[in-house]
Amino acid sequence: MEIVTKIAPIILALIMLGLGLGLKIDDFTRILKTPKDFFIGFFSQLIILPLVAYLLIIILKVPPEIAIGVMIIAAAPGGVTSNILTKFANGDVALSISLTAVISLISIITVPLIIFTSADLFGITNISQNISMIGIALKMFLVVTVPVILGMIIRKFAENFVTSKAEIFNKLNIVFFIIFFIAAFYEERENFINFFKQAGLIALVLNITMMVVAFYLAKYFASGIAQRKAISLECGLQNGTLAIFVSTQIFGADILYATPTAAYGLTMYITGFIFVFLLKNKN
Repeated sequence: MEIVTKIAPIILALIMLGLGLGLKIDDFTRILKTPKDFFIGFFSQLIILPLVAYLLIIILKVPPEIAIGVMIIAAAPGGVTSNILTKFANGDVALSISLTAVISLISIITVPLIIFTSADLFGITNISQNISMIGIALKMFLVVTVPVILGMIIRKFAENFVTSKAEIFNKLNIVFFIIFFIAAFYEERENFINFFKQAGLIALVLNITMMVVAFYLAKYFASGIAQRKAISLECGLQNGTLAIFVSTQIFGADILYATPTAAYGLTMYITGFIFVFLLKNKN
């Protein structure tokens, strides 16, 4: 995964810069206006998703290497794509953006914590002695937090220009991910079928289970159908680029640990579009 390892930090930083360009302070203060909806999404993403992933690992008796890869994708925040598909589904886009923004920023703490805890639980011992939770957090800060803040600063001083080009920036984020996915596919094309043999089942089950769980949790506690759509998609569409970045930082070029992310990355788009199609006109 030499190519992927080199381009992952660049692609991730560009995607997070694009996220920052779409954010305003209002996206954070909005949380205070609708705290219940935000908390349900926040709780589903940060607590329920990793717990569901862990339970599926136990139930399906997944090997340790695949298991830690599953926890990496489960720990990752939602991606920009969740905001776009929420819009297509007539969901609460503002809520989706707020969840993506806040969870992405605190992911520099939550992602290393979940992954290193999972590694201990699964008996993963081949983490380099040079890699620490703080070290990963600092690297994530540079490629996640800094670009987001930079994007928000650029928007602050070029509001009209950035707002007028919002759709272009959203499309660029998708293009960056596609470039990354194609590079990963090309480099590991001979192993791609094995990815799905090894991790396809749990990736599919985790993705569908989490969207359904989040949808019905939101049904009973969130404000309405628009919020249910946003929360479900936020919990189902993870930041695969960040997951690959973290995987390669901790385990180097060992593709086995990144296999669940590759499987999940393709699965989530298929299920996400099906979900949007089923719920688009549901009121």
